This record gives sequence, C-alpha cells and structure tokens, in this order.
Amino acid sequence: MRTTVRLFTGTALTVAALGALAAPAAFAGNSESLEVYPSEASPGTTITVNTLACGKNGRGVGDANSLGAGEFHLSPSTHKEVVVGQFTVPEHAKPGTYGISVACDNGKTARGDLTVKHRRPSGHVQTGVGGSVGPDTAQVTAGAAVLAAAAVGGVWLLRRRASGAQGH
Repeated sequence: MRTTVRLFTGTALTVAALGALAAPAAFAGNSESLEVYPSEASPGTTITVNTLACGKNGRGVGDANSLGAGEFHLSPSTHKEVVVGQFTVPEHAKPGTYGISVACDNGKTARGDLTVKHRRPSGHVQTGVGGSVGPDTAQVTAGAAVLAAAAVGGVWLLRRRASGAQGH
C-alpha cells in the first residue's frame, strides 16, 4: 500500500514540476525583448529602453515599479518600428537586478533587466585621517627618511649606552 502511494505521489510531483517548467516557456513566447541601456547603472542614472514589440507607430507603457521608478511612456522613435522610453533610477534604489517590462497598445509585452550598482564616491572623501587620493611620492619619501633617521639615531644611542661611553 505504501509503495503504491509513494509511486502515485512521485508521479504527481513529477507531472507538477514538468507543468511548472513548461508554463514559463509558453509565456516566454508571448514576451519580446526589451533593450535596457545602460544595463548596469547607479542611482540617478537616466535609463533608455526600446523594443520592437509595439510595432510601427506603436506606443506602450513601461513598468519600473520594482525599482521604485514608477511607470513611463514609450513612443515611436526615428528608427523603423522601434518605440523608446526613459526613466531615472531613484536615489533610494538598492543594489540588485530589477525586471523592467512594457505593455504595448497592440497587446504585446516586452521584458528586460536592469542591474543597479553601488554608487562610487567622487572626489575626496573627508574622513579626517587623509584623503582618498593615491599616495604622494614626495610625502612617502619624506616619511621614509624621517623613519630611517629615527631608527639610525635610536640604534646609535642604544650602542653608545651599551658600550658605557657616556660623555659628561
């Protein structure tokens, strides 16, 4: 009895798994490519998207809500059958990959991904312990000379004391 139950349970799970894998493949045929430029950006960057899904003189509405940028509109461009839209990556966007989608007036959809990266600091970072600029050769040389002089002076004093040669 248990063997029969296990056999049916295993078969049911296999069929369910195959059905779950087949569903996205069927859905993927209805969605077209959405070009996202740049595909990697930091907060504050303006993103341009375009697709052929909407057709000649088509229009569409883009969805960047997963990123927090809301909706944006796509309209025909100067290129044949391409619609274009733009949005800005919000300043509060966290690093990660976000799905951007477009619903065209003709019923077709397009999807693409945008990867948000950490913003790199620009300019000098005010930390109070030095700058974020590379090492200054003159400062490194001067520091090394001071350390060498201190080491030589220290060794000289220690040897003089050890030999008992103290001048009065």
